[in-house]
Amino acid sequence: MLRTGKRTNQWLVGALIAVFTLTMLLEIMAGERQGAVTMRGNPLTLLGNEVKEGQPAPDFSVLGNDMTPVTLADTSGIRVFLTVPSLDTGVCDAEVRRFNEEAAGLDNVTVYAISADLPFAQKRWCGNAGIDRVITLSDHRDMFFARAYGVQIKELRLLARAVFVVDANNKVVYTQLVPEIAQLPDYDAVLAAVRRLQ
Repeated sequence: MLRTGKRTNQWLVGALIAVFTLTMLLEIMAGERQGAVTMRGNPLTLLGNEVKEGQPAPDFSVLGNDMTPVTLADTSGIRVFLTVPSLDTGVCDAEVRRFNEEAAGLDNVTVYAISADLPFAQKRWCGNAGIDRVITLSDHRDMFFARAYGVQIKELRLLARAVFVVDANNKVVYTQLVPEIAQLPDYDAVLAAVRRLQ
């Protein structure tokens, strides 16, 4: 009788694990957006649900250049979250440099650039590029920001090129998903959204 009970318990545990795994897979698949962006014309799949204007900013956990965790609660005021594939590429380099220049003219606005680069690589890149107004954050470890904001590229485990403007009340007021990874965002549209909050 004990053996039968043990087998039943093992079967029950196995069934629970299977249900949990299936639930997780369905949740991931529900958040998949095939062909949402392209890279040199080739369609890519984004993981995570699309973040829309007017909704509360999703929480996240990423790493600062000093390896300390940074969450949404650690940020405040008007925030611009840039997501880029890698700071060590020409387009990402140009984008973050441009936002670094633009940040000089923005009052009470913090600009963050989030990528899957390691924190050490981000720190090195910032030093070499003279970036002093944009704060770089690494999503390498867990891809938490990428999933929460729906910009994780499934095929590459990188972040798509996007911009999210969040107001002081943690509401998303502007989003821009750049449809072609190799293209730059519409800077004027982002800056106009930020200035409407100032």
